Amino acid sequence: MNEAIPVSRAIDRGTAKLMPDVDRERAWLLTVDGAPQSYVDLDEPTHLEFEYARRLGHVLDTVAEPGLPLDVVHLGGGALTLPRYVAATRPGSRQRVVEYDRGLLGLVVERLPPPDDARIALHGADAREWLEAAPADSADVLVGDVFGGSRVPAHLSTVGYARAVERVLRADGVYLANLADAAPFAYLRSQLATLATVFQELALIAEPAVLRGRRFGNAVLVAAHQPLDIAVLTRRTAADAFPARVEHGPALRAFIGGAAPVREEDAAPSPEPPDGAFGIG
Repeated sequence: MNEAIPVSRAIDRGTAKLMPDVDRERAWLLTVDGAPQSYVDLDEPTHLEFEYARRLGHVLDTVAEPGLPLDVVHLGGGALTLPRYVAATRPGSRQRVVEYDRGLLGLVVERLPPPDDARIALHGADAREWLEAAPADSADVLVGDVFGGSRVPAHLSTVGYARAVERVLRADGVYLANLADAAPFAYLRSQLATLATVFQELALIAEPAVLRGRRFGNAVLVAAHQPLDIAVLTRRTAADAFPARVEHGPALRAFIGGAAPVREEDAAPSPEPPDGAFGIG
């Protein structure tokens, strides 16, 4: 089923490729139109290759007691890297994955099927439409990792979207988002300001070089009503093979500055990455 030969297939939005990793027997890289989307090792689901995925994993590890099952919603499916990670680290968790591209979902299920006992439900739908129809107070964690090509769609950046996220999360729930930007961080700052309209606690995790404005890169946003375990998160991200910094409290408020929350009529996709920022091959 998983022959170590590349697979290329037209999906609903572009062309997906699955490329085997020559160094890991059953590991695969998923790209869509040349942009890396996911990396998954079928034999080692706790292996997170991409830097941003590792940071999301650190947050997922610290939102509750180790091993405690959670109800998790993933907006954006990719190759189901994080759902596999949660299934392995928190057995018994109930997970729902919302992916707009049904062709991509079909390819992943066919070529890289998750374990039968993983309790991962797949939904082919628009992330915001699905969220607005989902039951209130039904998720412990909600992960936003939706990219149309290399950009986050505009309708997933507004105060209305933030309110939809908050409605689905339980009172002690946590929202995580993978975004990408570069100095002067107009998009990132506006997203933090938007989340601040509904959440009391915010944190930002990114590589120091990105935060210093030296290059375009990913940033993980964390939002919650309850205090986050910033000390543990800071230690874990600083000790990672790809160290990152956690901004929180006054430093983060200074970073947001005078950025305004995003209204529906002002919404725009995240910035286009510069050539070569994420593409391969």
